[in-house]
Amino acid sequence: MRKGIGVSPGVAVGPAYCIHEIFVRPQTRPLEPGEVAGELRRFEKAVKKSLAALRALAQKVASQVGQEQAAVFRAHQAILRDPAFTAKMRQGIEATRQPAEAALHDVLAEYTAIFDRTQDEYLKERLADVRDVILRLSEYLSPMLSADPPAGEGLILVAQELLPSQVVALGEKHLAGIVTQSGGATSHAAILARSRGIPAVSGVRDILRHVTNDDTVVVDGSSGHVVVNPDPETESAYRKLQREYFQLQDVLAENRDVPARLADGEEIELLANINGLADAQAATAVGAAGVGLFRTEYLFLTHPNLPDEEEQLAAYREILAASPRRRITIRTLDLGGDKTIPYLGREREANPFMGWRSIRLSFEHPEFFLTQVRAILQAGAAENAEVRMLFPMITTLEEMRRVRSMVDRARKRLRAEGKAVGRVPLGLMVEVPAAAICIDALLTVVDFISIGSNDLVQYLMAADRDNPKVGHLCQPLSPAVLRVLRRVIESCRKAGKPVTLCGEMAGLPRAFALLMGMGLRSVSMSPALLPGIKELAAQLTAEQARKMFRRAMKLKTTGQVMKYLREELDQLAPNLKLLDSA
Repeated sequence: MRKGIGVSPGVAVGPAYCIHEIFVRPQTRPLEPGEVAGELRRFEKAVKKSLAALRALAQKVASQVGQEQAAVFRAHQAILRDPAFTAKMRQGIEATRQPAEAALHDVLAEYTAIFDRTQDEYLKERLADVRDVILRLSEYLSPMLSADPPAGEGLILVAQELLPSQVVALGEKHLAGIVTQSGGATSHAAILARSRGIPAVSGVRDILRHVTNDDTVVVDGSSGHVVVNPDPETESAYRKLQREYFQLQDVLAENRDVPARLADGEEIELLANINGLADAQAATAVGAAGVGLFRTEYLFLTHPNLPDEEEQLAAYREILAASPRRRITIRTLDLGGDKTIPYLGREREANPFMGWRSIRLSFEHPEFFLTQVRAILQAGAAENAEVRMLFPMITTLEEMRRVRSMVDRARKRLRAEGKAVGRVPLGLMVEVPAAAICIDALLTVVDFISIGSNDLVQYLMAADRDNPKVGHLCQPLSPAVLRVLRRVIESCRKAGKPVTLCGEMAGLPRAFALLMGMGLRSVSMSPALLPGIKELAAQLTAEQARKMFRRAMKLKTTGQVMKYLREELDQLAPNLKLLDSA
């Protein structure tokens, strides 16, 4: 048994499916002598396709973002044409008779070892370019994650971490659970798992050293435990818990059309966080009242090149049509930190989560930013729809005024071009402590507020949310976090401005009870968590929630708050224990 961070509740048991690198290391037979020439031609064909795609991408980025940003793709072309790289690949295929995918894997390992030995920071950064090139080549050779998965029951995916492109590739695979060595409650893997209701554990150190394909793995996303090759008695016990989890999910699915209310009849708004079309469809299926957060960065992270205005508009319209009640809050690009795209730069930063990211990056590339703003404004013109625009990581009043000015200019240009523009309310995410402290001033220049608890917690606690070593500090039930949230919610109520919490804490039963106690009545969460929260709300009165909050605010430590709330909810809704993470 190994311990990590429970990031998506529930229990799953199944065969392991390991990803050891950016693409699956093929486990295939050596090539026959007569197959080598054909394999070389296959590799050369993939190189030609990659070069053509990179040339087109460089032109597109140059026109939309700038020549400087397009240079990275010209550098990628140079890597593909490098005789040393080509020679290593040919040797891997000819001398050792490996398939091209396996040779790519070995070449990447060789380059990684070389770059790891250098002390030059510039050269270290070039490894990311080599990885991008190899990933692109591997996609032309064979689709991501194309290795044949074990047949039968759902897979337990075991990986270092999941890239956004891998998240998309996994869409068609039957996953029962996810385990990652790195990452925390807000990593790509965690967000994928919660959106699909998949039990998951992150931050399990060295797990890939102890698991091979087809090993039986237990994932307990509620406690954060992972068991490899359990004995028969342990496996039987966890399979019983897995059946109970499935049964609970089936029961909760029946509340799809039941209005979201507290036990005393007071209406609440349960919205969904989405990354794309599939999540929007899932949100509709579980009866969400709308989309409270559409993370548009996943459109860019998974796009083969750079989506232009028309492509973005088409995507937003499609997702809007699939969203519950055609209500959607679209967040502009929240890139940086752990989410980067080459054409917006990928400089090494000492503190990337506190550096050049989100709205700061958008200000650096105003035309690129305005392309997205224009697409959102046009999407807002759809009939019988409600579209709102949300801006991430706003820190000061000056920043929000600058945003409003840019949006106003985009709106005027669109009208001058004769294009339909919707009335799109503008809001900001409160995720920087400075914004929370100065909330009263910011409320004068926005139409609504969304609280991004994921970043707000890590900035308040000065702890990287994806670092398992400080994961114990990134707790949304910390007394400090609760005090800040209460102040923001009260300020919004006094100003008469709508406020929603769209961080992952909204889907945690214990946190939800306290949010209701603060007076919050709108929350947004992963679609799979919504039925359980709706069931909890139906068993919780507003007065009970207020009493729980008053009691929690008298406690001194996070542990005391968590223990108290666990005891309260065990009595209030014992049937929902499996839905709460440790």
